[in-house]
Amino acid sequence: MNYSHEFAQSLPHLAATGRNTCADLPPLQVVGLTVDYGKATALRDIHLTLQPGRLSGVFGPNGAGKSTLVKAMLGLVSATGSVVWGDRPLAEQLDRVAYVPQRNQVDWLYPATVWDVVMMGRVRKTGLFRRFSATSRQVARAALARVGIDHLRDRPIGELSGGQQQRVFLARALAQEADFFCFDEPFVGVDQKTQAVLFDVFQELTQSGKLVLLVNHDLGESITHFDDLILLNTELVASGPRSWVLTQNNLYRAYGGQVSFFREAA
Repeated sequence: MNYSHEFAQSLPHLAATGRNTCADLPPLQVVGLTVDYGKATALRDIHLTLQPGRLSGVFGPNGAGKSTLVKAMLGLVSATGSVVWGDRPLAEQLDRVAYVPQRNQVDWLYPATVWDVVMMGRVRKTGLFRRFSATSRQVARAALARVGIDHLRDRPIGELSGGQQQRVFLARALAQEADFFCFDEPFVGVDQKTQAVLFDVFQELTQSGKLVLLVNHDLGESITHFDDLILLNTELVASGPRSWVLTQNNLYRAYGGQVSFFREAA
């Protein structure tokens, strides 16, 4: 893996307990997930399985329900159906989840520094109104270093570029030491260098056996980074390995017509 030595040492649940293989985490099962907004159906009867150790991407046209799927899985919007991880509902295990929303849903004028935001990722492990431990500060420093913005730790978040802001929230997610990572459109408004950093970290997380789910809209070359795809258009069109999902028939069903996408070399 590409973790720095410091970052690897700061992950005791990997280094100390040996939880670094895909077999250690169970798959996540989504069964019959449906979301209605009044008379409009945003998602209809979604059934799918997310496997640990694989980078999964949610794709589909605008309004297909991509972000709604993630929010419904996490209980952020009302839904019917079930989301089960192992032998328990995911809703009972949210302390193991790191969720990064779309950047346009964040108040970037909030008076917080980069360090403040990353340390928010340690609140669940520390407890409200309790002093952060030396270990928590070490984890936060290592997370900032891993995404290359440790030099910005005292900068107000509102003064950062789009790519820098996305790195801050990636660092916060890493600081949570979660087992399931959800990112909603993490590549919107970021530069190529930041995109490369994000994909490197996502790869490291999957190699260490984590569940990693990304909402994305780009059918370009970056799609080759994903192991599994979830293709939506209110209903589930297809899910599974890229080669299974990226067919002209599935793309026609999802996008309602011709769509250009990156073809891997044979």
